[in-house]
Amino acid sequence: MKLSPLIVALDVDRLSDVKKIILRLGPSVNFYKVGLKLFTHYGPEILTFLKKQQKKIFLDLKFHDIPNTVAEACREAVQHRVDMLTLHACGGSEMMKRAVRTVREESKARKIRAPLLLGVTVLTSMDDLGEIGVRGTPVEQVKKLAKLAFESKLDGVICSPHEISVLRKMLPKTFKIVTPGVRPLGSSKGDQRRVKTPEEALSLGADAVVMGRPIFEAKDPLSLVQHLLAF
Repeated sequence: MKLSPLIVALDVDRLSDVKKIILRLGPSVNFYKVGLKLFTHYGPEILTFLKKQQKKIFLDLKFHDIPNTVAEACREAVQHRVDMLTLHACGGSEMMKRAVRTVREESKARKIRAPLLLGVTVLTSMDDLGEIGVRGTPVEQVKKLAKLAFESKLDGVICSPHEISVLRKMLPKTFKIVTPGVRPLGSSKGDQRRVKTPEEALSLGADAVVMGRPIFEAKDPLSLVQHLLAF
């Protein structure tokens, strides 16, 4: 699956806000991210709504549990026809391999395209791993987890813009890199730490960048979106 270079994160509170965003951005944006807050509030209803709008769905729930639990959660995601979903690569190879196998089996049984499975490496809000007992720098940890995700047959990883170039050198171009932690020049970093501009991330080799709040807070969200898509 070829990714749109921009995935808009629906970091909002209500379905009414989602409807306003989709109306405002129109056909320019076809890929939206549903995260923990929105999904916890609305559940599958938000996925059904986006599919009715003919939008692609990045379900970003970052599954992390024992292999069977994660595999069955992925099965449910397939049944909701999401286009991409995440699980924590630090859950280990058995967990990731079970997820891959289940997603492929369920998609084949339903005769639909399998969603992309992406491994979350190190959250972009983290720059000190020592407090959680991980030795080494975020870059070193991202490299280890990305290699594990690739060997487990995932389709790609989530990483900060700071790790894109090193991953591009060690993994095939077909292995997807999706990058949150991007902010246009002059935007607040919020709770992000390891950030770059979306243009920098795409130049370094990201397949897609994920951005929400900076778009919604822009004076002209549609112009910002069109600029990024034309990059």
